[in-house]
Amino acid sequence: MSLESLESLRKAIDTVDDELLSLLNRRAQVAQKIGKVKEKEKVSIFSGERERKILERLISKNKGPLSEDEIDDIFQAVFTACRSIQKKFVIAFFGPEATFTHQAALKHFGRNCQYVPLPSIKDVFFEVEHKRADFGVVPIENSTEGIVNHSLDMFFESDLLIVAEREEPVNQNLFNLSGNIKEIKTVHSHPQALAQCRKWLDTHLPKAAVTEAASTSDAALKATLDASNAAIASLMAGQMYHLKLVAQRIEDTKDNATRFLIIGRTAAPASGKDKTSIMFSLKDKVGALHEMLEPFQREGLNLTKIESRPTKKKAWEYIFFVDFSGHLSQKNVQRALSALREKCSSLKVLGSYPY
Repeated sequence: MSLESLESLRKAIDTVDDELLSLLNRRAQVAQKIGKVKEKEKVSIFSGERERKILERLISKNKGPLSEDEIDDIFQAVFTACRSIQKKFVIAFFGPEATFTHQAALKHFGRNCQYVPLPSIKDVFFEVEHKRADFGVVPIENSTEGIVNHSLDMFFESDLLIVAEREEPVNQNLFNLSGNIKEIKTVHSHPQALAQCRKWLDTHLPKAAVTEAASTSDAALKATLDASNAAIASLMAGQMYHLKLVAQRIEDTKDNATRFLIIGRTAAPASGKDKTSIMFSLKDKVGALHEMLEPFQREGLNLTKIESRPTKKKAWEYIFFVDFSGHLSQKNVQRALSALREKCSSLKVLGSYPY
């Protein structure tokens, strides 16, 4: 390629960039107007479902050479910038920074928010309930290790709603100061991360001591002591604490993923592709659980998850958590819940939200 043709192409890029800048500012101006309308009508500024539909429409029209993931990355940045013009959100998350929950929050809301790491899931609920945060992000379930009981338990006493969910792949990585596996004598990490890498540790570090940490980020901090200490953590945590990568993607199950819930104070509108989460307790009689499930079958609602937890009030008394397809605004969902309410001791709707 000649210097002249390169210069010509660079001028073409400059022209396109000028057009993009103008169009982005036009979009931001419209976003400002939308923000004022939403404020007047008391509608939530954040609409994950609206953003998802925009992306789906754009990706369906995309002819390349940009990939779907690249289109997604570009427009997530656009959404975040335009949203911040309307309002800069405060997002509470189960911290500390660089945990997988932090990464899920960043992917869902973008970087142009104020993020508040908190030491417990209870604290996340508290901050949102007391309006010191607009939304909270907490883990609810891992594909390998199952449910996160602390998150479920918080719904017993909270009036917050699930407004969205996010499923993220969880890739575990081993770090220390030197990058040399032969120097490692102790491996630190969160109990779930250690459980997700149990076979790998038994095979590659059978003599190393395994120590539980409060979080994967806390483990990364412990690994800064000396090269004999290692951490299982995210790539983000390794970078934050200037650690060297010893081994990447050491989780035993390669499709390892965690589901996160976005909690808020205002219900999410119907999107056409929603699920509803509820919890209920049973009356003490034979066949009670079967009776609880019958209204869902009758109304054609698909149960996607059912989980039980002790009520902690009476021995062998349980609360059931159920996810099913549909939105609270739908008539068949309303009929099913009405029938369920007559049959059970208590019923609480945790929210309808897009998936």
